[in-house]
This record gives sequence, C-alpha cells and structure tokens, in this order.
Amino acid sequence: MTENEIGKVIVNCALTVHKNLGPGLLENTYQACLLYELNESGLAVHDQAVLPVNYKGVSLDVGYRIDLWVNRKVVIELKAVKELKDLHLAQILTYLKLTDNRLGYLINFNVPRIKQGIRRVVNNLRE
Repeated sequence: MTENEIGKVIVNCALTVHKNLGPGLLENTYQACLLYELNESGLAVHDQAVLPVNYKGVSLDVGYRIDLWVNRKVVIELKAVKELKDLHLAQILTYLKLTDNRLGYLINFNVPRIKQGIRRVVNNLRE
C-alpha cells in the first residue's frame, strides 16, 4: 500500500473510533481502540515504537516513542487535548525526520467532530 492509501484507512479508522467513543476520554483509550481498528483493517501497526536517535554512529534511546507506526511508512501521534499546539506539530515532524518517513497524522480526539482534530503532516524536508 502507498502512504496515501494507508492514510485513507487511518482517517476512516479514526472516524470509526470517534463515532463510537466521542470526545472526553484519555489518550490511551483512543490509542488502544485505533490500534484495534487499524489491525482489523489488515495494517501492520507498531504500538509505542521505540525511536532511538543515531548520534555519531551510536543508537541512543532518549525516550522517543511513536504512538502508532503504520506499515513503517506513516507515523500517528495521538492527543486528547483542548487544542493542538505548535509543540505537537514539532513532535510529529521530529518523528518523521527520525524515521525518514514523509507522512504522518496528528489526531486530537478531544473535539466535537473528529474532522476538526485530524491534521495530515507531510515532511518535505527529508534528507
């Protein structure tokens, strides 16, 4: 599957989770339910994937964890907050850079309509 095809599945699964749960729950609840939906869709999902930093040829675990990493092509960062901040965007851009992935989704489930909480993030600065 291409990144964009995976993205469509991610959005549909997020819509399903939000439709069934609504806003107001903890982030880990949404993560578990989205993980379930993505797995049911046949995607390979890594939950809380450890993301080390490569420094001078040494892999260092500095505490980065990707909420959901789909087919090792698309990064998902989940939130259940009042509003998304620039810090949240910086976080997913960092994960995209460290994974050398181009596409990510920043999803905030604490919104009345989930379409308001889904932000597609593209890293065009891959090096």
